[in-house]
Amino acid sequence: MNTLLRRLVNALMARRWTQVLLVVVMIALAATGLLNNLPTDTRAQAGTPAHDGTSFQLTGRVVHVADGDTFTLLVNGKQQRVRMSSIDAPELTKDRERPGQPMGQKSREALSRLISGKTLTLLCFEQDRYERNICDVPLDDGMTANQRQVQAGMAWANMEKRGQFMRDDKLPGLEQQARSKRLGIWQDSNPVQPWAWRYHCWQKQQC
Repeated sequence: MNTLLRRLVNALMARRWTQVLLVVVMIALAATGLLNNLPTDTRAQAGTPAHDGTSFQLTGRVVHVADGDTFTLLVNGKQQRVRMSSIDAPELTKDRERPGQPMGQKSREALSRLISGKTLTLLCFEQDRYERNICDVPLDDGMTANQRQVQAGMAWANMEKRGQFMRDDKLPGLEQQARSKRLGIWQDSNPVQPWAWRYHCWQKQQC
């Protein structure tokens, strides 16, 4: 039925004189409820609408933690890749030309302890060019996993491009606390930010 409806709409739009008829058809479909069955955009299909400043929500179980800021959520039988909003964790080794950073594995392990196997409802903003959902990850204690990673010194508050990707104004303060306590990445007196590592080490081969 949906395929036939789409073909009808395309055929009608191809002729200017049928635009009025198109409106009539749409009104009739709305009255019968068939419009509710037409496909929506991919974000609406991926999750439910949110009403707190984010764009959509995803609820599912964490089935894989890739690194300190990226994981996979199983939502209604479909895997959704998630990139945690407003933070950037030390990189893991990708291949010989893209070596990892100190604390990369410990950061992944810390995130795994926080969320692995749990069923969570994420507050998401958008999808990036890699089709990852950019999300805050609320925990039962009222904080987010994003905040916990920064608080423990397992990730930076993401200030790449002058804070273009920063959505949580609590994170810089949490980072400063972790830095003053020399936690995690801050055990190094001058740790390299992941966005600088990706550019200088991976792109420019200046490790």
